[in-house]
Amino acid sequence: MTNAVAIGFALTLASLLAVDALMGWGGALFLARRFVELLESLAVWR
Repeated sequence: MTNAVAIGFALTLASLLAVDALMGWGGALFLARRFVELLESLAVWR
């Protein structure tokens, strides 16, 4: 991944999160919950 691609990806992600926060869609909270579920499913050391 080049620096230009990484910067473009970061700007796209930041803009999507900003639009989500401004519009009140709750997408970031949904993604955070799904990420926690993913981490729990990957916790094989328990």
